[in-house]
Amino acid sequence: MTLAVLVLSIVLLLVAGWLRAAGTAITRVPRADALRDQSNGISGASTVVDLLNNREIISPAVGVVSSGLLVMGAAFLAVIVAEGESTGMTFLLAAAVGAFFFLIGDLVPRWLGRLRPKRLAYVSHRVLKIAVGLGGWANDLLPDSDEAEDVPGDSVVDTPDEHERELIDSVLEFAETIVREVMTPRPDMITIPVTGAIEDVIEISTTEGYSRVPVTSEGDVVGMVIVKDLLSMITNQERPASVAQIMRPVDFVPENKMASSLLAEMQESHTHQMIVVDEFGDVVGLVTIEDLLEELVGEIADETDSEEDLVLEVDGGWHIDARLPIDDFSKMVGLELNEMEADTVGGLLLALAERVPEEGETFELEGHRMTVLKMQGRRVSEVRVT
Repeated sequence: MTLAVLVLSIVLLLVAGWLRAAGTAITRVPRADALRDQSNGISGASTVVDLLNNREIISPAVGVVSSGLLVMGAAFLAVIVAEGESTGMTFLLAAAVGAFFFLIGDLVPRWLGRLRPKRLAYVSHRVLKIAVGLGGWANDLLPDSDEAEDVPGDSVVDTPDEHERELIDSVLEFAETIVREVMTPRPDMITIPVTGAIEDVIEISTTEGYSRVPVTSEGDVVGMVIVKDLLSMITNQERPASVAQIMRPVDFVPENKMASSLLAEMQESHTHQMIVVDEFGDVVGLVTIEDLLEELVGEIADETDSEEDLVLEVDGGWHIDARLPIDDFSKMVGLELNEMEADTVGGLLLALAERVPEEGETFELEGHRMTVLKMQGRRVSEVRVT
């Protein structure tokens, strides 16, 4: 009997430690990486994507199950080792067992979960799914704060207003946002060739309102012109002959980098604009520090910005600019589009068509009819949704 209880205690310890390590690992896996691995057919990625859709419940749910297993295992082991001992020795042995279980079942697994988070999360996807289900059920048994009885004397309860809730939601979403989701795509970039004249820079600055203009050569971005650099030269009547003489080096960033990490780097390096590249090194867009801040606090406009509506309501539906982010679109029409590998409505139509669509083509999506109204080359420009 003693041997059976000892084996059970060790099994509970190992399972609890595995759960703790897997729970730590999955919270460190970017959802974008899991989606990419899911599309590549990697085992376990699909379950991890589903769990990350409710990232906020993973830690408390896994914690409940892991803690319960540790308590049971420690109790069984404490009974065995303290059997027949004096009262003082029993207390010491119980404390040692508790410390041992806390170390092996909690601290060490957390450390292991940080080493190879993606691999561990994928391997443990079935166990995690079961633990999140059990832990979520256990947490649901606890009363919510709004169901608790009123405390006498507490007449005022501080609740966040709508603006504060939106800001909190933005911060939580920002933690999972990658640069590709916030960048200005390559076709929308305003650039100037390296052989361009200074007059061209001045015209772009005055007509478009930009203070920084990427410089291109043979289709690639090779530098950046900052309009402020021209002021002293023009004042001193030392106008340069071409853009090449005043352009500065440009910084590049991969499209799958986390937006929160990039914001911290741009603040530290005092960089306001970076060029975004894909895995092959090709330029796919640009991102500014303003783009990142707008993901947190909403649109930031100055006196030179003109308001641009991406959605217009029409009879029985909407007239949509295809640049509309797919998250905003899904909220607007009430659809769950988490499985779609697209960042914009234009990308959604490409995914539905599995080719470059033509003007006038119509596609069905869960009871919604999406019609391509306008194309710009191979790019979807305007869409009607009914």
